[in-house]
Amino acid sequence: MMYYAVQLASAFAGSLGFALLFHVRREKLLLASLGGLLAWSVYLLMGRFSDQDVVRSFAASVFMTVYAEVLARVVKCPATLFIATGCIPLVPGSALYHTMEYFMDGDVSACLSQGLATVLVAVSIALGMLFPTSIFRLAGRTRGKCPR
Repeated sequence: MMYYAVQLASAFAGSLGFALLFHVRREKLLLASLGGLLAWSVYLLMGRFSDQDVVRSFAASVFMTVYAEVLARVVKCPATLFIATGCIPLVPGSALYHTMEYFMDGDVSACLSQGLATVLVAVSIALGMLFPTSIFRLAGRTRGKCPR
């Protein structure tokens, strides 16, 4: 249990650090940091259903983007503010590190294998952001129109 508490606290702290780096206003710091914590929570919970990082990252990214889009409408600010800080815990940093480590060691097969896995996780995060954002944009355009 303590293992998960440390991970969630780290996700919150990492998101908070980037929120400060991006000059997020004081009243929105907690909300922006909470997005990273919630995204990582979903990532950890998805571990019970799938051992694939791609699936876990996709689900966490979708949840984080929906959180950001809803929150943006509630507090009346751009969703990008919450998306940029909320996705920080999902970035596959260790996978990128190991890819470069294998490259520097000259282990081409391990580098390609790890590099492909890293790219797949990054694409799943991007697609997880794309789908909810597109749905929210489409719903926003059609909300005020009446059928003819």
